[in-house]
Amino acid sequence: MVFVPKQLLISMRPKQWTKNLFIFVALLFDLKLFDLTYVARTVAAFILFCVLSGSVYLINDLTDVEKDRQHPVKRNRPLASGKLSRSWALGAAVVLPIIALALSFLLDPGFGLIGLVYFVMQLAYSFGLKNVVIVDVLIIAAGFVLRVAAGSVVAEAARFSPWLYVCMSLLALFLGFGKRRNELSVLGDNAHGHRKVLQEYTPELLDQMMALVTSSLVIAYSLYTFSAENLPSNKSMMLTIPFALYSIFRYLYLVHQRNLGGSPEEILIGDAPFVLSNLCWGAAVFLILYVF
Repeated sequence: MVFVPKQLLISMRPKQWTKNLFIFVALLFDLKLFDLTYVARTVAAFILFCVLSGSVYLINDLTDVEKDRQHPVKRNRPLASGKLSRSWALGAAVVLPIIALALSFLLDPGFGLIGLVYFVMQLAYSFGLKNVVIVDVLIIAAGFVLRVAAGSVVAEAARFSPWLYVCMSLLALFLGFGKRRNELSVLGDNAHGHRKVLQEYTPELLDQMMALVTSSLVIAYSLYTFSAENLPSNKSMMLTIPFALYSIFRYLYLVHQRNLGGSPEEILIGDAPFVLSNLCWGAAVFLILYVF
């Protein structure tokens, strides 16, 4: 086993850093997208969260290396395949979060505290909570909410609706349960050996959970579009609902019909209809908030 910088970067899973884009939500909805000071602060926060989350992925790989070797896809990861030495991965997993957290507190004490809570929570997940049924997905969802909160702090958001925290929480649960369902489908009889908590789930249970979360998400987002105080009084944000609905339905289709969903970030950047729908949603939000 040898240390290769490229393999270390791969282990930090850059594709999954797309989750950190949730940090920009407050900047967008607080109408500060063209305020260079807050844009710079948010970009810095995004980079620091990428380092933090990348460190967490390194720790996850270190703790799950044997289980990953049983997975048809994860066995190709640098640590599981032997392309990255354990000592280099361990060193990076210790040094990188220390640097990132120090810089986070320098950027903003509130942001630094959120980053610390996020990192500690992810450590708790890696070393135990990932094996607690339902709590494992709640921790994943909490990570998304903390990203949104971090963005709100560095952007000093004043018009950010609490409804968005509700929507983000439900969206994260939706993605989390979809991920668990994909793991059951892909791994089959080997699912329990790869992830202990999967023995507590069944496809039927996860389908019911996803149905409940999906309905709640649609209702919460719809209520947000016409009841949030910071939105245009003409209720034009309701025009974004069809795009949100299509993205949700498309994701459900990919999970159930294509056996995707194990890596949401792959769908986010790889499925053309899903990408197009999200771009249309983003364009509609931008036009409604900043142009009309």
